[in-house]
Amino acid sequence: MSSFRRLALLVALGVTASPVLFALSSSSSSNPDGSNPAQAQQPQGQIDQGGASVQARLRARREQRRATAIHETYDYKWETYLEMGYMRYVPGPKLQRVTFYSWNAGLTRYLNERLGVTLDARGNYGTAFVGLNYTSITRPAVSLYTGMVGPSYRFYVQPKFSVAGRVLAGFAHDNDTGDTNGFGTIIPPGQTVGLLYPNTSSYAASASVVGDWNVLPQLSVRLSPEYFFTGVGGHQQADRGFTAGFVYRFGRQ
Repeated sequence: MSSFRRLALLVALGVTASPVLFALSSSSSSNPDGSNPAQAQQPQGQIDQGGASVQARLRARREQRRATAIHETYDYKWETYLEMGYMRYVPGPKLQRVTFYSWNAGLTRYLNERLGVTLDARGNYGTAFVGLNYTSITRPAVSLYTGMVGPSYRFYVQPKFSVAGRVLAGFAHDNDTGDTNGFGTIIPPGQTVGLLYPNTSSYAASASVVGDWNVLPQLSVRLSPEYFFTGVGGHQQADRGFTAGFVYRFGRQ
């Protein structure tokens, strides 16, 4: 009787433990390293390609947003600016350079987002030092007025800033003897050449790099270093300077 009870107990324990043993055996035999079979069957190339495609889509979206912002900022027909300027200028054949302070106003008609035609006007004012002479005039006021036109081209554009090149050409008129109280160019006794250039009209030209920082899509702050060329007094001179001010865009393309 006791042998029968022991046999029944062993049979009951075997029936209870068999599902557990079967599950462990199936798991071990089907996937010895414990990894996911479905993932193990997926080629590594497909995984890499999926990650690359996600990065490509993100880059494409960023580029699209950037292109949209650039279009919103520069897609205007007209651009007007008002600036102040600084330049070093020679007012006479033997005089040292004087500092010119200027106002500068202009209007640009853009044919597309990069290429435009600029009309520019300036007034430049300074004080020349002519030294001691037979008159009581040693520091006469001098001035130079210009009107120029030429192309402007934005060769680098970003939503927040742009860099352009600009070349202008036109005419210049200097007024160097208006403050000499009738002495004109102040010609010293015994000489034939005056200390100041005579009042003349001549050519004017400018080559500048134009940098704009966009405060708003329609409003920018501008800085433009330049070389300025004139033939005042029959003497060609190249002067360095810069202009700085504000730009306003209007009129959609």
